[in-house]
Amino acid sequence: MAVSFFALAIFLLLTLDSDYAAAPVAAASEGVQITYGSVIKLMHERTKYRLHSHDVPYGSGSGQQSVTGFPNVDDANSYWIVRSTKDSLAKQGDTIKGGTVIRLQHMRTRKWLHSHLHASPISSNLEVSCFGSDGESDTGDYWRLEIEGNGKTWRQDQRVRLHHVDTGGYLHSHDKKYTRIAGGQQEVCGVREKRADNVWLAAEGVYLPTAEGKK
Repeated sequence: MAVSFFALAIFLLLTLDSDYAAAPVAAASEGVQITYGSVIKLMHERTKYRLHSHDVPYGSGSGQQSVTGFPNVDDANSYWIVRSTKDSLAKQGDTIKGGTVIRLQHMRTRKWLHSHLHASPISSNLEVSCFGSDGESDTGDYWRLEIEGNGKTWRQDQRVRLHHVDTGGYLHSHDKKYTRIAGGQQEVCGVREKRADNVWLAAEGVYLPTAEGKK
């Protein structure tokens, strides 16, 4: 696990904006602020599975890169980079308030967490996929951060929901599992109702310090 955190820290140092030179926090601890540019794993609160993707397309629906819930903690395909929207003035290291629209970029494949009106493979809810590239992104990649409780900015210990802007679906997972290509992994989909199964927490990762703390 230490090796993976070190590799992520090196990745962040190589990709930081030139005007942001603070060193990343090597690992998350309770209460750490989540900032733009941080690389995180999102854990489904009830099942403890991590939001995951890999270069395997769905066999139905859009045929785009699949997104699943993965049971193991130490998996490199479960890291996501927290990004602002294309028209945002936010910078790396800025904190993220509840209600903000964000994007999540899959670190390994560089595609964006995406949703649309295609049916998900198992439950026929809204399909969640990965789509696009560094230079290709649209509003299907936009998710509004909803913080549960009294917190105003996103922290590692905050219970959150991600509400898809285009479809109105909440990022959701449940106990329904794939049996073949992604055997043992559980379905991730979009559900328009607010439910207990669409709550997530930021877990492992490398978190950039807040821009406010720059010297």
